[in-house]
Amino acid sequence: MNIAVYLGSTSGNKDEFSFAAKSFGRWIGGNGHTLVYGGANRGLMGDVADAVLESGGKVIGVIPDVDRIQERKHDGLTQLIETSSMADRKSKMIELADAFVALPGGIGTLDEITEVMSLSSLDIVSGKIILFNTDGYYDPLKKVLENIIDNGFGKKEYFEKVLFSDDIEEIAGFLNE
Repeated sequence: MNIAVYLGSTSGNKDEFSFAAKSFGRWIGGNGHTLVYGGANRGLMGDVADAVLESGGKVIGVIPDVDRIQERKHDGLTQLIETSSMADRKSKMIELADAFVALPGGIGTLDEITEVMSLSSLDIVSGKIILFNTDGYYDPLKKVLENIIDNGFGKKEYFEKVLFSDDIEEIAGFLNE
């Protein structure tokens, strides 16, 4: 399974974020899956990619032609795909992925995973969507999504393929259903 993982190119301010990225990377690599991610060599992105590679897995990095991002390019990947823009990067990652996971990250991570949720609600994307809720990081987003449903701007069934969890076993089970 190709798993798109969206997460920070920095490490954030809690050790738990790095621990979760490394643990999930080891699970991806150790179970014969392929990581599809943003191609960076540092922060949580570097943690997850390095853990997949160290566990014998494959890593596909998708990196846009943006100077600030190119300088963070990971040189040890199984495959590196360069795109002309951020929009092309998002499209390519979606095209390559069978499932989508967001670990803690910034506005770019939020942009990527909410686009996948939107496409899923339109049946354009069919893969499972997971918010790896390390230390309750995505609790506020969960409340926003509940508010969307409560106020009639979305249907509960739009989010049936979405899991909020920080339990790697629950996440693995959800992905393998």
